[in-house]
Amino acid sequence: MTERIQFTLPLPPGVNNQYVTVNGRRVLSSEARAWSKQAQRILSDIFPEQFVTVAKTGYLALFIDFFFETPMRRDLDGGLKIAQDVICRALGVDDRRVVDIHLVKRIDPLRPRIEVEMEALPTWSFDDEHPVL
Repeated sequence: MTERIQFTLPLPPGVNNQYVTVNGRRVLSSEARAWSKQAQRILSDIFPEQFVTVAKTGYLALFIDFFFETPMRRDLDGGLKIAQDVICRALGVDDRRVVDIHLVKRIDPLRPRIEVEMEALPTWSFDDEHPVL
């Protein structure tokens, strides 16, 4: 049985503001670390036990609506990776379990955010020729 959950997070920083170089290494920027901490607090206790159980043994689908201040300032997918990482970390699963992603760009100048619907899928068919071993 597919488990489903919905939640809202603040809009993550764009990809150009997520990383800085420190001593020759790419690390999360202070803006990205602050967003990650804020998102982790929001996500800390929202996943029902049954959802977690299915997610840890099955696969995940993400449906994310990005609400930007303006339509052309940011790429739609620029905040995907950081959002996916934080969500999966809060759930306690590796983000390689994500097999389906749908992104939508929307505009809300007064309340930028992401609205997430997540499905925990007990099974996933990659295709007939390549079954999961």
